[in-house]
Amino acid sequence: MPELSHRIGRISVSATAAMVNEAARLRAAGRDLVDFGAGEPDFPTPAHILESAIAALHAGDTKYTPTGGTEELKRAICQSHARDFRSDYQPNEVLATLGGKHALFNAMSVLVNHGDEVIIPAPYWVSFYDQVRYLGGAPVLVPTDEADGYALPVAAIERALTPRTKVILINSPANPSGAVYTAAAFQAVLEICRRRGLWLVSDECYIRLVYEQAPYSVACEPGSKSCLVISGSLSKTFAMTGWRLGYALGPAPVIAAMLSLQSHSTSNATSFVQKAGAAALLGPQAPINAMLDEYRRRRDLIVAGLRAITGITCALPGGAFYAYPNISGLLGKGRAATAAEFADRLLHQAGIVTVPGEAFGSQGHIRFSYATSREVIREGLSRLAQFTAAA
Repeated sequence: MPELSHRIGRISVSATAAMVNEAARLRAAGRDLVDFGAGEPDFPTPAHILESAIAALHAGDTKYTPTGGTEELKRAICQSHARDFRSDYQPNEVLATLGGKHALFNAMSVLVNHGDEVIIPAPYWVSFYDQVRYLGGAPVLVPTDEADGYALPVAAIERALTPRTKVILINSPANPSGAVYTAAAFQAVLEICRRRGLWLVSDECYIRLVYEQAPYSVACEPGSKSCLVISGSLSKTFAMTGWRLGYALGPAPVIAAMLSLQSHSTSNATSFVQKAGAAALLGPQAPINAMLDEYRRRRDLIVAGLRAITGITCALPGGAFYAYPNISGLLGKGRAATAAEFADRLLHQAGIVTVPGEAFGSQGHIRFSYATSREVIREGLSRLAQFTAAA
C-alpha cells in the first residue's frame, strides 16, 4: 500500500472519541457503564428549535445554501452575540460551520503557517494540540495553576512569546478544567496580541454555561476585532450536539479566507439546521437558564462527592460541565502508575467512563463530564468510592 501523508502522522484519534468507542464496545458486550466521558448534554433539544427544523423540512428547505451560511442565520449570529456580549459584528464577518470544531479548524488553517507557534494554556481541549500539529504549527503549552482555579496565566504567556509566535488560543469556560477567565485577564492577553501583532483565537463553545459570574466575550472590548477570531458553537448551549452547527466571527478578510477553504471542503452547513440555528439564537432563551440551573446542582453534587474520597482533590469549576479532580493521591504504591492507567482500570473494573488527564496535557487528573443525571452521578460516585477503597 502506498504511504500516507506525513501530516496525518502528527495526530492521533481524539482521546475522548477513543474512550467513547471503547465504552460502546463494552456496552455491546453487555457491560453496565456509568458514563462521565463525552461532553454531551443529556437534555433534549428545546421544542421550538425542533419545530423550526420540521417546518423548514416541510417547506422544502433541503437545498444548498451559500457556503458561509444563509443571510438569516448570519444575522441571527450577529444579533444574538451583540445581545449577549455587546459585540458589533456584521454578516460579512460571520461564517456558519459544521460545529465549533470546524470553525476552529478553518480559523487555524488560515492563520497558522508551517513552523508558527501557537500558545495554549494547559490543560487544554484535546483538539487544540492536534489541530496545530496537523497544520504544521508548534503548540507551546503554558501550564495553569490548579491552586488558583486554573486562572489564565498572563505573565507566563508573555514569557512564552518568541519571534515565531503567531496565535494565542484561549478557551473560557475551559475544557477540561471548567475555569472561567476574568475580563481583566482577557484584556491583558488582548493587549499583548495588539502590541506584538498576534492573533487571539477565543473558543466560546461553553460561553453561556457560567455559574457565578456573567458570561463575557472579549469581543466587547473596543478595537478587539482587528486581531480576534472567535469560534462559537450551538452544540452545548442549546443541546444541539448532533445538529452540527457552529460559527466563526472575525475580520472580514479572515472570514473570506475561511470561506474559501470551506468552499473546497464541506460547503454549507445543513440547510434546515441553519433555520433551527436561527430559531435557537433569537427564540426563547429560558431553556438555557433551566439547563444551567441543573448543571449547577450537578456540579455541586459531583464536586462534593469527589472531595469526600480520600486521595482526591477537586477545584470547583466555574463553568462548562466538567469536573477535573486531581487523583495523584491514588497513584503509585502498587496501584495505577498514571491517570491513563487509572482511567482504564476504572472503566474495565468499575464500569465508570472518564477521560484521563494525559489527553489534556496534564498528569494526575481525570475528567468527569456531569452532563448526565444526578442519579447517574450518585451511582458513579458510589462505584468510585468502592473502587478506590479496594485499590
